[in-house]
Amino acid sequence: MRDTLPQPEPAGAVGAARETLTYGGNAAKIVETNRRDGAMTNAEPPAPRTVVPIEPSLLIAEAFDQAQVTELRHSVTSCAHASGLSGQRLDDFVLAVNELITNAVRHGGGQGWLRLWRDSGELVCEVADHGQGISAQRLSDRNRPAPDTAGGWGLWLARELSDTMAVESGEAGTRVRITAALAARPHVTRHDG
Repeated sequence: MRDTLPQPEPAGAVGAARETLTYGGNAAKIVETNRRDGAMTNAEPPAPRTVVPIEPSLLIAEAFDQAQVTELRHSVTSCAHASGLSGQRLDDFVLAVNELITNAVRHGGGQGWLRLWRDSGELVCEVADHGQGISAQRLSDRNRPAPDTAGGWGLWLARELSDTMAVESGEAGTRVRITAALAARPHVTRHDG
């Protein structure tokens, strides 16, 4: 998968960042060395390209809408599993993320932005939207919704299924961040002999 995100380039900049790539789950900055006037001709040798890691722990950074929810959930599952989550911990984390992206689509303007990364032994997922925000009363309510309630389960489930959850919400939208602790990977010692 390759997503190209255009980056602004200062006027007259030489060797400025031209684009950011997400390839294989890692973001990288492509740096091109161009002539000061920006021209590149066939007479010149190709400009050297250097890949510089931006965030080596970044796994996913993707905008989404309803059409991408299922594909994005599968990507989160793959990355979370590759990061060390498995079994019930993996299922719980993916369900929590699914609730957040579904909420962003339903209540946050029909689309959102997801970032998933590893940080200090944790898997962190952040989902943001540009909806009208969540009321302070709703955010402070930590009670389980009534069994016969049709809606209102998303944030409660995300909170219950993740290790931590933080919410920032206002008129410009909502940003929810959840975490899951990653188990230390056992170090395998190999003895030849």
